[in-house]
Amino acid sequence: MQLLLVNGPNLNLLGLREPSIYGPQTLESIELLLQKKADEEGISLQSFQSNSEGVIVDRIQQALGKVDGILINAGAYTHTSVALRDALLSTGIPYVELHLSNTYAREEFRQKSLLADCAVGIVCGFGAMSYVLAFDGILAHLNSDT
Repeated sequence: MQLLLVNGPNLNLLGLREPSIYGPQTLESIELLLQKKADEEGISLQSFQSNSEGVIVDRIQQALGKVDGILINAGAYTHTSVALRDALLSTGIPYVELHLSNTYAREEFRQKSLLADCAVGIVCGFGAMSYVLAFDGILAHLNSDT
């Protein structure tokens, strides 16, 4: 089984960026945690991060026919990007939307997701553990289809 982890803008600054909201972990440490879990499960996991919307769209499109599921923390693009939504829908690859913080307990503009209604599920508010929960969720979904 092949999974793709997509991280959007400013997530490369985790550990430095508002640790009171996003936690002290770096993106690298979160990716290593998830890679260890993937290795234990015998799952191939590719991790990707970009601050550029078009580059993220390109990466999602490149996953077509190569990836069974996507984990996506689109960061601020969650609330603004029709292009990311269209890319995810166009590939037909099941995805789980995830966030470190509880977006529903934050500013009003962060409470609307353009990706949520088409996602397999959404995980938010558990810090770095959101990634692990999203991983478990996409695996459960993919294994229920087999």
